[in-house]
Amino acid sequence: MPHTGRVNEHSRQAERARLAESDSPTAPWRLWGPYLAGRQWGTVREDYSAGGDAWTSFPFDHARSRAYRWGEDGIAGICDVHGFLNLGVALWNGRDPFLKERYFGLTNDEGNHGEDVKEHWWVTDGTPTHSWMQVVYRYPQCEFPYAELRERARVAGRNEREPELSDTGALDGNRFFDVAVSYAKASPTDLCVEITATNHGPDPAPLHLLPQLWFRNTWSWGRDARKPSLVARTNDGWRRVTAEHGALGRYTLHVEGTPTLLVTDNETNEVELFGTERNPGEYTKDGVDRYVVGRDARACRVVGPDDTSEPGTKVAAWYSFDPVEPGESVTVRLRLVEGDGHLDAFGPSFQDTVQQRRWEADEFHATGLDPRRAAVVRRALAGLMWTKQHYRFRTREWLDGDPAQPAAPKSRTTPHARNAHWRHFDVADVISMPDEWEYPWFAAWDLAFQAVPFARVDPAFAKEQLLLLCREWLMHPNGQLPAYEWEFGDVNPPVHAWAALQVYRSEEVPDRKFLAKIFHKLLLNFSWWVNRKDADGSYLFEGGFLGMDNIGPVNRSEPMLGQWRLEQSDATSWMAAYSLHLMQIALELARHDDAYEDVATKFVEHFLSIADASTQFGSGGRGIWDETDGFCYDAVTRRLPDGSTESKPVRVRSMVGLIPVLACATLEPWVFQELPDFTRRLEHLLSKRPELKPFVSRRGDRAMFSLLDERKLRLVLTRMLDEGEFLSPHGIRSLSAAHREGLEVQVADQEHRMGYEPGESRTPMFGGNSNWRGPVWFPTNALLVEALRTVEEFHDGSFHVELPTRSTRHVTAGQAADELVRRLVSLFLPDHDGRRPADGKRIESTDSPLWRDHVTFSEYFDGDTGEGLGATHQTGWTALVASLMTDRRQTSAPGT
Repeated sequence: MPHTGRVNEHSRQAERARLAESDSPTAPWRLWGPYLAGRQWGTVREDYSAGGDAWTSFPFDHARSRAYRWGEDGIAGICDVHGFLNLGVALWNGRDPFLKERYFGLTNDEGNHGEDVKEHWWVTDGTPTHSWMQVVYRYPQCEFPYAELRERARVAGRNEREPELSDTGALDGNRFFDVAVSYAKASPTDLCVEITATNHGPDPAPLHLLPQLWFRNTWSWGRDARKPSLVARTNDGWRRVTAEHGALGRYTLHVEGTPTLLVTDNETNEVELFGTERNPGEYTKDGVDRYVVGRDARACRVVGPDDTSEPGTKVAAWYSFDPVEPGESVTVRLRLVEGDGHLDAFGPSFQDTVQQRRWEADEFHATGLDPRRAAVVRRALAGLMWTKQHYRFRTREWLDGDPAQPAAPKSRTTPHARNAHWRHFDVADVISMPDEWEYPWFAAWDLAFQAVPFARVDPAFAKEQLLLLCREWLMHPNGQLPAYEWEFGDVNPPVHAWAALQVYRSEEVPDRKFLAKIFHKLLLNFSWWVNRKDADGSYLFEGGFLGMDNIGPVNRSEPMLGQWRLEQSDATSWMAAYSLHLMQIALELARHDDAYEDVATKFVEHFLSIADASTQFGSGGRGIWDETDGFCYDAVTRRLPDGSTESKPVRVRSMVGLIPVLACATLEPWVFQELPDFTRRLEHLLSKRPELKPFVSRRGDRAMFSLLDERKLRLVLTRMLDEGEFLSPHGIRSLSAAHREGLEVQVADQEHRMGYEPGESRTPMFGGNSNWRGPVWFPTNALLVEALRTVEEFHDGSFHVELPTRSTRHVTAGQAADELVRRLVSLFLPDHDGRRPADGKRIESTDSPLWRDHVTFSEYFDGDTGEGLGATHQTGWTALVASLMTDRRQTSAPGT
């Protein structure tokens, strides 16, 4: 919890000083962090099956006994930046069938709405250099209901709520332990660890705490036989473990008190899992579990007094508390130190370090906001910082298989195999993940959005992340950015340039080197889009699903039937916006290097060509604008035998039709004053092609480019700000509520039915775990807010809209942006009943402070009620709430 005492001057500057020293990913203060994954099983990386079903190839039930190939996972754990040495918490309540070493959740096939974690934990605090981190995990005292949760989800339909842990009664009467894990760095390589478990139940309850230290298995695959070692030693008053690694060096883990030290190896139990005759070694990954829970005395080595044990690669310190009284807390302390250790590991320096880092975190996160908002911002940023995970994946080795393992199935070597065209992909970096359990891999547009709130607290990391995705070991040689692990070749919206501008503008001292580096890379990506996603050069783009999963009546990643092709309103608009963002970057760079000036005109011309095609011409002669409805739609087109082209709109009012609003940008007076060549070229172009003038507005010495002219923008905003359509109490819906009763739409000569679904997805499209047919999503809402602010900046208060539509209440574009922000942030603030809308009907909405003190950041939110849905730790892009709450551009409250 935040400390309320006095913060000295050293505390005020300490974290900022550490950040100043840590402008690279390998800086000392960044060596250790929350880089251990929340889930490694069920990922594409660990899938070596012929069929490519990652969930069944490496299920949860294998995780405790099977060595991972590419990473590790654990509860409230940390590791070094290379992912070699890991420290995490295991628990046992005396009733579970196996140790609690990782979070449990349902796979796509098991969950009635796709994959879904069934645990409760919260990242409660943190600083960007990870000098201070704190996580709370809630552990039931009864036997964890694994089978019941699976069965409840199996019989539940897609129209029913997801079964949760609270539905089983496992949390009744507060019969759980809250396990708070705190990390405080005394130095970059000296980590003080405090684990405090509190019994919130009415009865005494046993608890076994087993902090574990282990090495990632790098030696079993036939590529590097070198094996690190963990040597555990005990004496009358102390316990310690020495870790030796060829690259990481030596570390010593001090363990307070006299717990039992158990040593095993991070090796697969092939006998248990696959029925082989014998295991490669005597001890296996599940050795600690089989010793403590299974009472198998031969499962691991027990280190006795003055015993120099044989080295292992996984060690647990077994503390047994039987019982813990109601309201009582028990604490375990550890200290991980580089070298031979600390002479007084648990002396005064330990508690002084913990207390000092708490104080420094309080000062670092001071915002001047009211306490309720400040708490939301701090939790959002803490969760965002915990999304950093070590991500290792060498695709060519994954496709070909390892020398010491069975040969790769033929299905993995075909040209159509998953990620077969990404053999260059070779990553071993810390990357920000969307959600540490449900999405423990990066996604291109998620990462771009995550960089924006990151820039508020850690601009160096934000810039490094944006550049990383453009580096040659990730970006395809043809310029495509990898979309996400399930299929790198899929397509996410091109928002990288927008994010780069946001990060660049957030710093007081402009970093033009960063802007130039990412601009050069994005030139390659822009060319890929133009060459690959505009099939006939019409300036109308296809794109694919573009991250918005089931938003359309058909799967937009699959080819159309017959001769039909899909021209997408959102793909076309994203590219128009991309052109403007690259133009803005080029203009900024041209202020100091005139070589960029004519590059900026290239993107102006590209934007204007897209704008022209989107409204007048295009392959079907109609573009994406529909004059009848005053809205933008996808279109399906085909070539007829006589050579003409037929085009039909896909009349579904969704976020697809709002993306055109985002394609706008202003030219400030300095552009016309400092860049004469750019100015002359723009004026020449508009004089020669007057039909393009509607897309360029002038007010004095300023100008604005917009895909929608003022009349069309007003028509689209009329629908967007209509509470019967897109405007919900908590933001802009992804599908119009006017489709609440459903609609039938013809696409490529086939009838399809869909409708407004405010909550969880009712279709299995893209796994069914995300729904873009009604809920509110933070990333697109944040972009709409930004677009309204751009309109406000250009019109300077003279552009008014009715908000809500038909209310006779008129506000400026800036006030409309403020109102959207108010609705979005209201999700996380108590309403008149004292409840957060985002908590909905979940257990978090209970009156108990044990629940209501914890804010949950969900993947998306019910379009009617605001209840948080989907992934439950999406302090990836949902951390944008921190940016919205601290945006200084907010004007007065909306009024007439």
